[in-house]
Amino acid sequence: MHFTSEPRRGDGVVERDFAVGEIPGILWTPASASEPVPLILLGHPGGLRPMYPRLTARARRAAADGFAAATIELPGGGDRPRLAAAEEARADLHRAVRTGEPVGADIVDRLVLPLVEAAVPEWRAALDALLSLPEIGGPVGYSGGIISIGVRLATVEPRIVAAGLYAGSFVPGAILEEARRVTIPVHVLLQWDDEWNDRQAALDLFDALGSAEKSLHANMGGHTGVPAYAGEDAAGFFARHLR
Repeated sequence: MHFTSEPRRGDGVVERDFAVGEIPGILWTPASASEPVPLILLGHPGGLRPMYPRLTARARRAAADGFAAATIELPGGGDRPRLAAAEEARADLHRAVRTGEPVGADIVDRLVLPLVEAAVPEWRAALDALLSLPEIGGPVGYSGGIISIGVRLATVEPRIVAAGLYAGSFVPGAILEEARRVTIPVHVLLQWDDEWNDRQAALDLFDALGSAEKSLHANMGGHTGVPAYAGEDAAGFFARHLR
């Protein structure tokens, strides 16, 4: 891991760009921290540059609560090489949506599973590097992003002690089965009228999660209509489990 920018300070946060190998990322830490702090991994659907304003807002809230936050670019996102199988599946998905056809399980599997297989090892490598920094002490939470990546991380990464998941993407059947092995506390956000999400699949996933502590927060509205207070609920969830 190496830092690729000078620290940028503002609103009580120190922000630095970094890279783990060829994987770019951003780290935000509270400017006032005097000892190692917990860490929240910020998931997103890909493209650090277009997602930057939203990621920064989430990171600033984490810093206000005394947590560091970090994110990395997903495989195939931003300037990284595209995943050929996922690109082909995405074209098939858009074609199905345009023609009003159902999005079949084969398309979902080809779209999501290659990304999960590629992204999860990279998240774990980034976590190794981040936890080696003197300013980061854990515990670790995972927040947002593609829900299948969050489920996989929750099953394989013991350093993640709580996960806030956004039910805003298609879920392969294999991930539904993996959800039964999740045991950490989980907070799920669902937009009830999400045009890009199969509501019943999201409800099935929530039901499948094996966690003894899990909560589902459903709000009316489409994919981009998440109310501001939903962020407060998520912040409270992480405050309970990371402090």
